[in-house]
Amino acid sequence: MHPLARRLEALLFISSRPIAADRLAEACACTDEEGADALQALRTEYATGVHGIEIRDVAGGVTFAVADDCAEDVRRFTGAEKPDELTPALLETLAVVAYLEPVTRAEIAEVRGVSSEYALGALEERGLVEQQGRADTPGAPVLYGTGERFLRLFGLTSRNELPPLEEFSLGADEVDEIRSRLHANAERRAQ
Repeated sequence: MHPLARRLEALLFISSRPIAADRLAEACACTDEEGADALQALRTEYATGVHGIEIRDVAGGVTFAVADDCAEDVRRFTGAEKPDELTPALLETLAVVAYLEPVTRAEIAEVRGVSSEYALGALEERGLVEQQGRADTPGAPVLYGTGERFLRLFGLTSRNELPPLEEFSLGADEVDEIRSRLHANAERRAQ
């Protein structure tokens, strides 16, 4: 195995979070190009179907992950059928945050039609939602967005990989209503 790839492997193994390629190169005191070559050698070594773990691009970085064909065995062994049991209210709140971020608590409540304080707190505790500053509006309410754990849990490299709202089984009138709320919220922030 490529000597630098072994060092990258060690860094990925000990890290609980995805690591950006440039950060890996910096940690190994090598150029970005050398790091990219070593990372490619590591990707080849951990190609799909070769080991029980593989390298995945997640949340703007690189990490080890359990291979899909081994995941059921891991879940059975650990007793973790689902890494996070999310109630319908939590899933709904998480979806609103993911699609509208950054979004305020009031905007979430407006879209959902109910208070979302408990749901936001529960999602923050799980690391799926995090505070991302304050809105530039009267009262400066907190803005919420998805966290790195959200991307990792759902296997996304970025929010851009979220499926378009149109793919869901909403009627055209429901999509238009959500779209108009999004535009209204965006216009309010722009003022």
